Amino acid sequence: MIVALLLAACGPSAGSSPEQGLATVWNAGPPLPSPVTNNAVAAVEVGGTVAVFSLLGLDSTKLWRGVTNVAYRWDVGSDLWRTIDPVPGPGRLASTAQVVGGLIYLIGGYSVAQDGAERSVPNVDVYDPVTDRWSRAADIPIPTDHAVSGVWSDSLIVLVSGWHDTGTVSDVQIFDPATNQWSASTSIPSAPVFGHAGGVAGNTVVYTGGAAVVDGNPRYALAQGVWAGALDAGEIEWDEVESHAGPALYRAAGGSVGGLLVLLGGTDNPYNYHGIGYDGVPADPLHQLLAYSPLTGDWSQLAPPPVASMDHRNVGVAGGTVFLVGGMHADQVVTDKVWYASTEMLLGTGG
Repeated sequence: MIVALLLAACGPSAGSSPEQGLATVWNAGPPLPSPVTNNAVAAVEVGGTVAVFSLLGLDSTKLWRGVTNVAYRWDVGSDLWRTIDPVPGPGRLASTAQVVGGLIYLIGGYSVAQDGAERSVPNVDVYDPVTDRWSRAADIPIPTDHAVSGVWSDSLIVLVSGWHDTGTVSDVQIFDPATNQWSASTSIPSAPVFGHAGGVAGNTVVYTGGAAVVDGNPRYALAQGVWAGALDAGEIEWDEVESHAGPALYRAAGGSVGGLLVLLGGTDNPYNYHGIGYDGVPADPLHQLLAYSPLTGDWSQLAPPPVASMDHRNVGVAGGTVFLVGGMHADQVVTDKVWYASTEMLLGTGG
């Protein structure tokens, strides 16, 4: 039944153009105050409405000095985003954000110095959308950027693999906001990666793609395969599962929607923050939205937003709506575009 619903959402109805079909699913939100990419995104229900956040990232210069700690908020229903207090600490890239108990947990990332030096940060910055205030939670034991994250059982944040200062790590780290403590879980079974895509859907952690360190030139290559693991008492039983039909992904937006893992956009050419591949070839965004069901093991395609994009961390999901904020379009153009869709329309269950 799930697969049939997903297939129904893959394209427009008979007699309509592809653009019309996408327009029936995705809506344009108000643009960001300024273009930003590689930003962490979160959405949370506040007082009967939904607030969407864009946190950190890189501006349209695509230079080290364009790495920012700016934070924006859009209360859905209003016409504009507003600037809120910046994220404490340095500007950074490749952070991830998750929501637990109505609070936004902004995790990790890396700073960029004028000489090009990059440093993974241990920060876990917590934003309360009710009081509009930032606080600090316990540091990540292994400071990590470019990681996959997700929320398990509405209470624990899972951080999967990623980059630490000078190399990739295979560690899976779990944060419990209730106790403000981190614990180690089962390491990933594949080569460690960064910029991979995935999340937590139900009781299953899923990751795919990303870049792995290899011997050769370029130094990094796109990783193949999909791994999924059932969470049980903080441990993960990993298995390699069926791959999706498209290319392996780098810097796609991941999230959990209706018990499914969704992966939006990304590219098949790993790159540094400016969008130029490690092989010297400019990366191009993929125009796709993939969905994986841990219950059936099936992959399907949903209708993506009208414009292809990459350089994402995660989608925001709240109030029955999915939000894609910022990123890079073709020709490495940093965008201020915002797209949103109801989960019912996206999954083909709406009228």
